[in-house]
Order: sequence, then C-alpha cells, then structure tokens
Amino acid sequence: MSSFATHASADDPAKQDFSPPICHALIALPFLFPITAGPSVNVWQQLASWLCIAALLLFAGAMRFKPYPFVMAWLAASAVLIAVFQSPYLGAAPWLSAVAVVFAAGTAAFVGAALVPKDRAQMQAVLAHGLLWAGAISAVLGLLQYYDLAGLLHPWTTEPGAGQAFGNLRQRNQFASLISMALIAALWLYERYRTGPPQRRLLWVGIVSLLLVAAAASTSRTGLLEVLAIVGVSAFIARRERQARRADPESPLRLPAPLTLLSWIPLYFAIAWLLPQLAGSGVDSMVQRLSEGAPVGHSRMILWGNVLTLVAEHPWTGWGWGELSFAHYMHSTLYPGERFVEILDNAHNLPLHLAVELGIPAAALICGGFLWLVITARPWRERDPFRLMAWGLLGVIVLHSLLEYPLWYGPFQMVFGLCLGILWSAENHSEASAWPWARTLPTVAAAVLLAIVGYASWDYIRISQIYLPRDERLPAYEEDTLAKLQGSWLFANQVGFAKLTLTSVSSSNAAEVHALAQRVLHFSPEPRVIVKLIESAQLLGRHEEARTEAERFSIAFPLEYGLWLEGKPIDSSAP
Repeated sequence: MSSFATHASADDPAKQDFSPPICHALIALPFLFPITAGPSVNVWQQLASWLCIAALLLFAGAMRFKPYPFVMAWLAASAVLIAVFQSPYLGAAPWLSAVAVVFAAGTAAFVGAALVPKDRAQMQAVLAHGLLWAGAISAVLGLLQYYDLAGLLHPWTTEPGAGQAFGNLRQRNQFASLISMALIAALWLYERYRTGPPQRRLLWVGIVSLLLVAAAASTSRTGLLEVLAIVGVSAFIARRERQARRADPESPLRLPAPLTLLSWIPLYFAIAWLLPQLAGSGVDSMVQRLSEGAPVGHSRMILWGNVLTLVAEHPWTGWGWGELSFAHYMHSTLYPGERFVEILDNAHNLPLHLAVELGIPAAALICGGFLWLVITARPWRERDPFRLMAWGLLGVIVLHSLLEYPLWYGPFQMVFGLCLGILWSAENHSEASAWPWARTLPTVAAAVLLAIVGYASWDYIRISQIYLPRDERLPAYEEDTLAKLQGSWLFANQVGFAKLTLTSVSSSNAAEVHALAQRVLHFSPEPRVIVKLIESAQLLGRHEEARTEAERFSIAFPLEYGLWLEGKPIDSSAP
C-alpha cells in the first residue's frame, strides 16, 4: 500500500495525515514484541502495547465520534470494584496495575470510535492489515519454532523446542487467537484483494493458507474452536450475501463462497495431521491432544471445580484482587475432589475469576454490564462489514476469556478496547454533543498513558536489577541493591520476593523473615517461599504452624517437598 492521507470532514476539528507503515507497526508490534527481561515476562510487552495505544490515539486525533458514555462508565465501574475489593496483603500494586489496564482499554476505545466515520475507510483497512501482518509474521515465527529452526532469528524470538509454536506470545492459545483474528481481518480484506490484480489474489490465498497452517501448528484446542466458529459464521454470512445477490444483482459479495469457506475445516485437519509427520517423532499432534485431553491434574474441569469451592468460601466479597493463588494453596487440604496441581493464579474463565477474587455481586455487575452492551447492540442484526469484523475480533477474545485470560496481556487489551470503541461509538447518540471537553480528552488520555508507561518502565528497570548478576546491573545499583529498590508502587511484591529468597533464615532474623514470608506467600505461594515460612516458624517455636504448612507443602508440591526433606536444592533460579 502506498502512503495516503485521511482527512476529517469540515465539521471535524481533527485533520490528520496517516502513514500506513507506521499504523501497521503500531497495531502489529504488541503481538510481535520480543523482549521478556526482568522478573515478570509480560511487563515489557504490556508497556509496549500501551505505548502503541497512546501513539494510535495521537494519530487518530479528537474526532467527532467518541465511545458511548455507558462503555466508559462500565470500564470505570470495573476499575472501582477492583480497587474496592483489593487484597490487604498485596499492597497497591495489583489493583493499580489492573486500573491501568482498564484505563488503557478505555484509551483504545477512543481510537476505535475514531475509526467509525465512513470517511475513515482507509484507516479501517490499516487496522485490518496491521492484524493480518501481525498474524502472518507470527505464523512464520511459529512454524520456525515448530520445526526447531527459531535459533536463526535469536534474539528476535524464542526457541521453545520442536513441536511448540507460539511466536512471541509465549502461549499456544494466545498465538492461536492472534491467528484467528488475522483470519477475520483477511476475510474483511477479501473484497479488496479479489478485485485487484492476480498477484494480490494469490497473495491473499497464500496468507490465508499460511494462517491455517499456523493455526494447526499451535495444537490449541481453543484455536480449533475459534477456527470452527469463524468458518461457520463466515459461511452463513456468505450464503446470506449470495441470497441477496439473487434478489439484487448489484448487491456486493464481500466473502468467498460458502463451500470455499467450509473447505477450510477439512484442510485444517489435513494440515494438523501432516505437520507432525514432517517434524519427526516426539511431536504431539492436534488429534493426540483432542483424544488424550489434559495431563493428569491439569484439566480445566478440576481447575474450575477448585475455584467454585473457593467462591463458596467467600461468595460476597471474594478473596481479594490477586489472591487466587494464595487461596488455592491454603485450600490444599480442603478440596473435596482432585486438586489442580499447579500454582493457580487465574481461574481460566473470566466470570469465574472475577467471582473468586471480587465476589459474586461484583462479578455479576461487571459481566452483566458487558452482556447488556452486547444485547442492546444486537450483533445478530449486523450488516456493516467493518462492524462485523469488530464483532468477530471481540468474539475471539470473549471465547478465549472463557477458557483462559487473554485480557491480562497488552495486545489483547488493545484489540478489546478498539472493538469497544468501534461497536459502541456515540455516533448515533445525543450524548456525543454533550461532552464539551471531548476534543481535548483523547490527547489528555494519551498523555496520561504515556506518563504511566514512562514511570512503569523506569520502575521496572530499577527493580529488575536485583534479578541480574552483579556485573550486569546498572552502575548505580551494583552495591546495596535491595536497599535502593524500596518505594516501588507497581513492583513492590517482586522486590519483597527477591529479598525473601536472598535472605538466609537464622534465629536472629526469624521474626522478620516469617513476617516477610507471610506477605510474599500471598504474592507467590511457591516452594522457596513456603520453605522460608516453615523454617522461620520452627525457629520461632510455632511448631503447629510449621506442621500445617508442611502438610500443605506436601500436597501442593510433592516433588519439591521430597527434595526439601532430603536437604537438596529446590530451585536454583532464585535471584
């Protein structure tokens, strides 16, 4: 695509020039961002996503269309509920981070609303192309990973080993959801590529084929559900278009023929069978994953059953935002059935997660507000192609959110916010003219988001120093590193974890270590923390507490518990 300019209408205060390569990059970069440095692997990707949202908003400018006020009120209410039901043990960091996520999604909604006007068709195409190229590039990365060739691109991608494909998203389900969103974008762009020269049509076919191969390589069952839903809905819409064409020969055909779309399903399964044959032995196939199910103790049924038990313990106010992993550990001996064997810090179902951490009433308000938005928008009556694409993108995120937690990651927060703005724009509402500050609000929101990114980046670089070898730290943090990391608003728990794991327990500091271990246990109830809690409790003469924690330890982490009893190292990865 060549450079173009999109201009607002005469009554629009904004008049912006758009550079397609820059806009493509801003949309694609969050999905392709490769940096994972520091104690939390997704922080830099999150901050990069927020930076791209702010830049997109500055490009979009103050348009005459804004998100429908109820959308912004719903987002604000969600942030307030998270702040109200915060954990008293984790400090401000978890709820401040969550509020920043909600703010970033709201900022992205302004970008989405700015794409609604009909004279922004070119910018709408930039959104679709950004997602399409993010998916295509990730597909190439994923296939290189699948065949253990990703080392050729180090450090721009990871090397998970043969049979694993997830691009730079580090989870197969996230990778599959990106591929699904790219497929939706490709379907929206079909008419543009079909009416162009033969090379463009071949390019479209090639990209869609690449995306289907990548979807199969992910071996994601969530991705399979998404592909089936996309194909089914698209085939239905394509059939409806052809029925309209029979009644009106001028009616447009924007999608491939229904049978062509339906042929993607057997093609997907053929690719899923072929890929592991080409990779050699030891590579799991989609058929194996479907037939064998989850490993023992990893089933979502077990996970959801455990979470429902925890919900029943605190149904009204929840355990507190960020407390699910602690609650899961504390209930090691109390579950009536099987126990999910890993550290459980997310319910892998958004309504259920909100219920366990915020309580049923708060979860009902948040989920009910979103459901009301969807019902009033009546997606089943939708005919506008751009809005249909937005509904498809939102549908992928919602389906994924019922099985995992994509909204904990920046790229999906960006797309979710864009969809909110596109689908619930104030275009047809009188409220749009009732915002006297509407012209400056997007610029202010972008500035605030940039300030958040700037502060969080500085603070994260600072606290990450303790997780680096001494000779790799910044000069100012080579000595007395821990003492210089106090006062972090966003990453205080990571600092506390580092301090605990670096401190040897003795009779002289047992009380201090015990108090710190109790706090850190709420942040990360893992073996290194539990051992410090047990050992400090024993030194303080709290033998009953030590026995209780040891029992929980033996159930939650039997392998590490056995190593601890034998006096062997539990984990050599401490900072």
